Amino acid sequence: MDAPLLYDLAPAARLMLLGVLIALGPLAWVGWRNRGGSSMRRLQALTVLTLFLTFDLVLFGAFTRLTDSGLGCPDWPGCYGNASPVGARTEIAAAQHAMPTGPVTHGKAWVEMIHRYLATSVGVLIIVLTVATWVQQRRALRSPGGEALPPLSPWWPTVTLVWVCLQGAFGALTVTMKLFPAIVTLHLLGGLVLLVLLCVQAVRHTHAAQGRAPEHLASGLRWGLAATAVLVGLQVALGGWVSTNYAVLACTTFPACQGSWWPAMDFRQGFELWRPLGLLQDGSHISFAGLTAIHYAHRLMAYAVLAALAALWWRLRQAGALQGPARWLAGLGLLQLLTGFSNVVLDWPLVAAVLHTGGAAALVMVLTWAWVSSRAASARQEFSAPSGAPRVSA
Repeated sequence: MDAPLLYDLAPAARLMLLGVLIALGPLAWVGWRNRGGSSMRRLQALTVLTLFLTFDLVLFGAFTRLTDSGLGCPDWPGCYGNASPVGARTEIAAAQHAMPTGPVTHGKAWVEMIHRYLATSVGVLIIVLTVATWVQQRRALRSPGGEALPPLSPWWPTVTLVWVCLQGAFGALTVTMKLFPAIVTLHLLGGLVLLVLLCVQAVRHTHAAQGRAPEHLASGLRWGLAATAVLVGLQVALGGWVSTNYAVLACTTFPACQGSWWPAMDFRQGFELWRPLGLLQDGSHISFAGLTAIHYAHRLMAYAVLAALAALWWRLRQAGALQGPARWLAGLGLLQLLTGFSNVVLDWPLVAAVLHTGGAAALVMVLTWAWVSSRAASARQEFSAPSGAPRVSA
């Protein structure tokens, strides 16, 4: 049987139509729930719902990767040139018969295509969000006092739309480059950047609807928040590198690894970034020491990240600021510790692995929420506020 074309745009229109049909459900829900509300209220609800569904998409993307379904349909955007696995039954059956435990099976094909359907529907929602924000901006400028201006520039959803298109391109490369680790990791990080962009918009819309202003934080505490966010970002990148290289089981004990606190590791091989899955640039297989280096680097960074989260939670608690995000940081830090431990000692169970990715995505969102909900206090405000007292914005 001839191999499928890597890019076959024939089913693209049908895929887009499916994405529109799926997106009609959330759009109808927003319209019905806010039928008596203002246009700004509908825009806020649509932004929050799009953020929620994008988070679900990231989780389903993790499920797709962790079930080895990323090549369930070995072409893009369809499945053997069809809009669904139904039309590709013959080709999938032949591939599954040739390799029963291989990357192409009926189940994996459905998982992969459902992920593409959901991604397309999120793209449709972001298009609607972008258009609606520009329309609201235009109405407000044409009728001063009659319509409220959006709480942030329409260029925010526009950049988000451009970014989701780039994510689609990386999704295509993930398939056509056969799960190239660097591409898959960048696709994961791109999904988290998409969450950040939508989270900024959702928080700003919600604060505007509630009439809330950002809380003032001491400059040192706000810098601590930024530093923690950077550490979490680096740890997420390392976690993606562990997952895409299947290095989770390089260490199956905790806290030691392979009976040692410093096992045999080859960091040069482990962090040779531009190479095929399982191979080095010279075509040889990556060694177990290379996989161990990937795993152990992630584990060591985890200690620093957990310490930073604990310190940030304590400082926020002492300052009486951002108590909602602070509680979420504590809970998610504990979740990441438990699911990371479970992945190692329980042989990488699917539920724990998906929850670990979801916890990382949620941490990124909470840190974004905290950053957008705060601003640096002036020297006068820091001096006038007693130690440990809540700082309330004017």
